[in-house]
Amino acid sequence: MDSGTEPRRVLVIKLGAFGDFILAQTAFSAIRRHHAADHLTLLTLPSLAPLARLSGLFDEVLEDPRERSFGAYRRVRRQLRAGRFDRVYDLQAQRRTDRYWWLLAPGPWPEWSGTAWGASHRDRYPGRRKVPATERYIRQLAPFGIVPDAVPDLSWLDADIGGFGIAAPYALLIPGCSPGRPEKRWPVERYGELACALATRGITPVVLGTAIEADLARVIAAACPQAVDLTSRTSVPEIAGLARRAWGAVGNDTGPTHLVAAVGCPTLGLFCDASIPIQANGPRMVVHHRLSFADMDVAGVLAAMDALPPNR
Repeated sequence: MDSGTEPRRVLVIKLGAFGDFILAQTAFSAIRRHHAADHLTLLTLPSLAPLARLSGLFDEVLEDPRERSFGAYRRVRRQLRAGRFDRVYDLQAQRRTDRYWWLLAPGPWPEWSGTAWGASHRDRYPGRRKVPATERYIRQLAPFGIVPDAVPDLSWLDADIGGFGIAAPYALLIPGCSPGRPEKRWPVERYGELACALATRGITPVVLGTAIEADLARVIAAACPQAVDLTSRTSVPEIAGLARRAWGAVGNDTGPTHLVAAVGCPTLGLFCDASIPIQANGPRMVVHHRLSFADMDVAGVLAAMDALPPNR
């Protein structure tokens, strides 16, 4: 914790997608510990704000307007100046949030950790975007004596899953990914084959995803009638609850995969070179990587799932 008689006002900036938010949890927790007696605020996307509030890590959560209009930047400027922050950790560290540093003109400026030119603690080095996000956070926070844990603590995230009526053992299948990155998706037909292999063993396949993965779930269910389709039926806490009690999980490089791994579910992450650098977290997550998904077969995935560390 920083010294001083008065609590400091500290801001963390993290926008980005759901998976990026989950990968930032170790950094959030470490910053909270370091500033235990300070007022800690998070600036994030509106879609992520409820989850941030649920975590209890922040005293205040502000919502970024996301737009790139003059009016949106003016709203951000008002929030930043009204916060009277003593220090800012810009974990997003992209051009958009670099501009937030300059929105404080004519000053005064707080201590600022990020990639903005002129920041007091500029975190910029060759290859910064070629290393996993968790490694970037370790390097960025080191000058402040802040050390993120090796794995995230999401003990606060859980839910009753009895309403789904799924008997153990079951395995979570996460066949989707960002709509703009289909190359990061293991073919859904192979997920169907994997579901059949699991069902033959008496393990119920449970498909997770949002409404945009509904077509993928239908393909899997057509191949394996025993599969349970939960696409668009689960909240974030319910996904965590399912993961805590699952036999295991397998998924592409996408937010729900990072979430189920982060809560401790034995998770096999399927990666090809479209996902370099590979982002992975969780105490029981294993990376299954091939240069191309054409080289990744069902037998190899099933064998890798069998070798996962068991769930508690």
